[in-house]
Amino acid sequence: MHINPIQLFDAASSTFTYILAGPENGEAVIIDPVDQHWERDLAHIERLGLRLATILETHAHADHVTSAGRLRQLTGARAAVPSGCGIPPAEVQLRDGDVLRFGAGETIAALHTPGHTAGSMCYVWRGNVFTGDTLLIDGCGRTDFQGGSAEALYDSITTRLFALPDATRVWPGHDYKGQSVTTIGWEKRHNARLAGGTRADFVALMAALNLPQPKLIDVALPANRNLGLPHVA
Repeated sequence: MHINPIQLFDAASSTFTYILAGPENGEAVIIDPVDQHWERDLAHIERLGLRLATILETHAHADHVTSAGRLRQLTGARAAVPSGCGIPPAEVQLRDGDVLRFGAGETIAALHTPGHTAGSMCYVWRGNVFTGDTLLIDGCGRTDFQGGSAEALYDSITTRLFALPDATRVWPGHDYKGQSVTTIGWEKRHNARLAGGTRADFVALMAALNLPQPKLIDVALPANRNLGLPHVA
């Protein structure tokens, strides 16, 4: 059975949030929720007759504040985060290869994919991979802060993500061009930053980007290391 994630968007930060639920499933998982949209997200879950079981983060975001702490307080869901991202209030500290279980036999596999940040993770569920800021549609995340490394990002994408089946659907953490989904096979062949180039080419390209710092970084990072809450829960 083909089960699609529910994809939601925050226009201010161009961030995607995802809700996952299986076909015979009273539970849901939400990935990378944004603070301004907690009511919208809970309304989707309620409308579908689901209970939020897990709030999942791909990394500690620098461009928006998460609603993970608020959603946890309101629903009793557990927060699950990459162990290398320094988010101590989360109940579940994920390591590479860990498997999250929810609902009627649903599983999500955690892949440690450092590069955008040192602790970044991607998550594989039912032929889908949720790539956060590691792999974007025809691009990738920046590597110039939060322990980022262009060398590590190249290796994460080419040896971990590109090892997934070509038909795997890629659901990114951001989009700036009105796109929503791609595949591993397409990105292998066409990604503007990766296809046809060497590791050295990629490192040189990333070093030359000279991007401005995210506007909210000084607010977002401390908040997100506490699940978006002002004080330790």
